[in-house]
Amino acid sequence: MELHIVLDGGRDLAGQVYRQLSEAIRAGRLADGQQVPPSRLLAQQLGLSRKTVAQAYARLTLERLLVGRVGVGSFVCAPAAARPRVQAAAQLASAAVLRKWEAMATPLRRAAPQLRSRFDFLGGSTTPSHFPQDAWRRCVLHALRQDAQVRGRYAATEGLPALREAIARHTAFSRGLVCTAAQVLVTNGTQQALDLLGRLLLEPGCSVAVEEPGYPMARALFASHGARVLGVPVDAEGIVAASIPDGVSLIYVTPTHQFPLGMPMSVARRHALLARARAIGAIVVEDDYDSAFRYEGRPADSLQSLDTHGIVAFVGSFSKVLLPELRLGYAVLPQPLLPAALTVKHLSDWHCATMPQHALAKFIDDGYLLKHIRRCHALYAARRERLLQWFAGPLAPWFRLVPASAGFHVAALCVVPLDVALLIRLARRADVGLYPLAQFYADSPPQQGLLFGYGAIDVLDIDVALARVRDILLAMA
Repeated sequence: MELHIVLDGGRDLAGQVYRQLSEAIRAGRLADGQQVPPSRLLAQQLGLSRKTVAQAYARLTLERLLVGRVGVGSFVCAPAAARPRVQAAAQLASAAVLRKWEAMATPLRRAAPQLRSRFDFLGGSTTPSHFPQDAWRRCVLHALRQDAQVRGRYAATEGLPALREAIARHTAFSRGLVCTAAQVLVTNGTQQALDLLGRLLLEPGCSVAVEEPGYPMARALFASHGARVLGVPVDAEGIVAASIPDGVSLIYVTPTHQFPLGMPMSVARRHALLARARAIGAIVVEDDYDSAFRYEGRPADSLQSLDTHGIVAFVGSFSKVLLPELRLGYAVLPQPLLPAALTVKHLSDWHCATMPQHALAKFIDDGYLLKHIRRCHALYAARRERLLQWFAGPLAPWFRLVPASAGFHVAALCVVPLDVALLIRLARRADVGLYPLAQFYADSPPQQGLLFGYGAIDVLDIDVALARVRDILLAMA
């Protein structure tokens, strides 16, 4: 990277270099300890003699703005008073737009790890210690070799063919999807997939139906596109399809493991939802965020596999199966949506990073993904069973669990009046992280209860944590 110096004319060249470097150091634009280019290299970049640059460096060294290290180079030695320049506030024409974004809620922004409780029931979190690090390292090395063959080129907007083929096979095997690799669009997580669909299908004033309670980030995202977001109630069978109003362009649902309550959508309700969507001309977005882990009952068909009219967009993520920091997800789109979706994705970020795509494709094809899912399934099943025992026993006087057969969180509803906010505060003092269901309601009075994620808490820790919660409840009573 070249050092930013602009020369004006041919007079006092050493003085010009000195003054610009001195100002940059004193203003804080060049950070303390930052290495400056060698005099020979900077001279080449500026088209000057090395002697000219050396004179500027010598003056800066004399003023102790640069310090030389033998055999290493010259480094910035900023004075203690050096601070970045404070800019005066300008009157921006876009001020109202900025205030809108500043005021927009992002309720699921995670607390910093150091602020987490020791025993934390945070939903959506996995246990990093169980990630197959050695297998992933082999896949990353393979990806580096693949990238080296085409380095310096942009890739396909829709994603690498190898990964799209792997996703098509995996979803057909695990979720019964009926699709080809041509329908798969690789995204930076589910959130980008939802954003692309929102940009694709919505304009200001359009109506979107979401589950109530439901995923607040989807609600906020669709609202950011200017859509009118309508909460539709859910019951024991899932979203009440008959309550979806006319004029809706997009219907967002989590049918396999309703977020946050956890119950699966019944087969009859799935057919009713598809019929209602066809009647009003809406696209159904099926968010299949954590269905890889199923513990009881027969798996239900995905909405996409039941769709015979091309109205279901299926979105999935590898954040819940592998690690959230990988930021890899996908959308399986009906054929009529694909050309426009590729335009939106191309304008958004051109394409996802290719190195993790190569690595994930090999990770799936070599069987590591299914092996990892089986290993985690056993871990989560043991944790889920321990939670069921606690809520059927010591915690039964206060809570009942909503039946859930998949995922790695459960919802516990209060069966007696309870100050949930106080319980959460007292639990935090006992180093137990609890999370309210109320944060997932927007259009109706919330049910009192808690969401218990068990992806990142060990079985033995569950006993310690819930014993503390029981003691707090007894003290509150």
